[in-house]
Amino acid sequence: MPQEPPQVMLGPAQYGKAEVRVLHVDRAGPRHEITDLNVTVTLAGDMADTYLTGDNSGVLTTDAQKNTVYALARSGVRPVEEFALRLGRHFAQGGPHPHSFERLAGTRIVSACVHDDGRAEVVGGVDDLILLKSTGSEFHGFLVDRYTTLEPTDDRILATAVAAQWRFAADEADWAECFRGARTALAEAFAITHSLSLQQTLYAMGEAVLAACSEVAEVRLSLPNKHHFLVDLGPFGLDNPGEVFYAADRPYGLIEGTVCRAGAPAGDPEHQW
Repeated sequence: MPQEPPQVMLGPAQYGKAEVRVLHVDRAGPRHEITDLNVTVTLAGDMADTYLTGDNSGVLTTDAQKNTVYALARSGVRPVEEFALRLGRHFAQGGPHPHSFERLAGTRIVSACVHDDGRAEVVGGVDDLILLKSTGSEFHGFLVDRYTTLEPTDDRILATAVAAQWRFAADEADWAECFRGARTALAEAFAITHSLSLQQTLYAMGEAVLAACSEVAEVRLSLPNKHHFLVDLGPFGLDNPGEVFYAADRPYGLIEGTVCRAGAPAGDPEHQW
């Protein structure tokens, strides 16, 4: 007997234009200000018709999204958080698309989520912020099983490439000042915290961002543990009193966590950040 066709349905779906490169030069003053952006726009909403039947009447072409990024950049892109909100509000007003995102290339990152009912949420952050300290880090007292080979230590190199994102409690803030304060807080907390584990350091870094930026509701941190191992120089007739190391990029420990401000409003569940 012929089998019944499977019952299927469309799940969450989205589309957009990825990695639109924009170089904006502000020539208003004697010193030109250059901003290099990598913008990704993502639209979501009631898209069943186009996915199921090919009806494109509600589809804003990705080419039009790209052109919109360039057109809105003509009015300036700083602060980048405001540019992200302008983009999001433009797309939300133009059709049934709940949100759009903008991401800045390099160290500073921004994401804005705007709904067609006017609600908006902004997330800022840093990516690939390289931090290292040569002392002030221990790791011992950990669980030991039959496969454990790591030796406990009371002095090690601690290094990471910080990926941090912080969610603002409102869609208005002193964006530039908060970015400077948060990035400084991350680096200082990493430096001054006598680390018993990278997990403990992560919490201290998130706590420092919340203390530095009253507008921030929560901080998400992803800290890869960039391992450095002492090189055995014995075969060459040399000692190595903690001076020569090699960096191993894989595999690595990955420590992640969120530090939240007590009583802060919950984030938008549709905002993927």
